[in-house]
Amino acid sequence: MEFEGADPGTVRPGGRTARVRAAVLRAAGDALAEVGFAHLDLADIARRAEVGKTTVYRRWGTVAGLVADLLTDMAEQSLPRTDSGSLLDDLKANARLVRRTLADPRQGALFKAVIAAATCDARTAEALHRFYEIRVEEWAPCVQQAVDRGELPVDTDPHQVIRAVSAPLYYHLLTTSIPPDEATADRAAAAAAAAARAGVFVRGE
Repeated sequence: MEFEGADPGTVRPGGRTARVRAAVLRAAGDALAEVGFAHLDLADIARRAEVGKTTVYRRWGTVAGLVADLLTDMAEQSLPRTDSGSLLDDLKANARLVRRTLADPRQGALFKAVIAAATCDARTAEALHRFYEIRVEEWAPCVQQAVDRGELPVDTDPHQVIRAVSAPLYYHLLTTSIPPDEATADRAAAAAAAAARAGVFVRGE
């Protein structure tokens, strides 16, 4: 990893820390997708990441703490929203991004494991909630822009519209174990857009 301003052949102190965190989080994601939350082991993750066990225990302390950091990193690394100027096109882009994530063998398994863990672990539930809040906040402006353009009623709640796009896709995955296809993603976007135009998501309604 190169750092602007670092002397040749040297790495700033934060560089190694960043590399260790990236390696451990990658290993944690792999293990979570493979064995699930209940079987995660910090020593095994340290072995996978090729770092010392004491480093992992000292920095993250518990499996829940590590998973929380993993979700934070995933939120930070997620692709930014698009801005097409069309509500339906923007919601389709959001739905297709969610679909691609859930259809990915690693990411889909990882999310199912995290969602399952969140039902019985408060720290994981809090981290998952924060992850989705970050993603919803990222995409909400496209709905507000549609309100400003007159496509949607005044006082439409942008956050609820975005949640309505992805909710059917997660439900599809969790109830069938089959990742949603692109047609399913597009239907979810179209349904959310139609409901928003009909005033379903107007605050106070």
